[in-house]
Amino acid sequence: MGKRILVAVDSSEQASEACSFAAEEHPDATLVLLHVINPAEAGYSAEASIPSFSEEWYEQQEAAAESLFDDLEATATEAGVETVERVLEVGRPTQVIVDYAEDNDIDQIVMGSHGRAGMSRILLGSVAEIVVRRASVPVTVVR
Repeated sequence: MGKRILVAVDSSEQASEACSFAAEEHPDATLVLLHVINPAEAGYSAEASIPSFSEEWYEQQEAAAESLFDDLEATATEAGVETVERVLEVGRPTQVIVDYAEDNDIDQIVMGSHGRAGMSRILLGSVAEIVVRRASVPVTVVR
């Protein structure tokens, strides 16, 4: 069985760079593109109290993820990757990434870093940093 490389993706340029890096470094591996929809991002606005808002918000997030997957899969196949899997999960990104890697025979995680420093990193936290500390497999962070 070949290597399985988990590429954690969002709509950032860093995630696109991480996908390109994984495709170039591991063209014979299965790339597992994982996008996590974080329900905390729906917010607590007045709209959030409308019953249909959460469904509409989730459907928009789902559609955006599919478009993202299309773009990243095209990038990977252009680099010679033959097998790409798409995974869409809901939850806290750090926890979902680590748990998915442990539960699905992932050999390595590749993800982008937003490159925050100082107070913004302390206040916002770093998904990449938390994944590096908690993952049971090697993690490559691409800038």
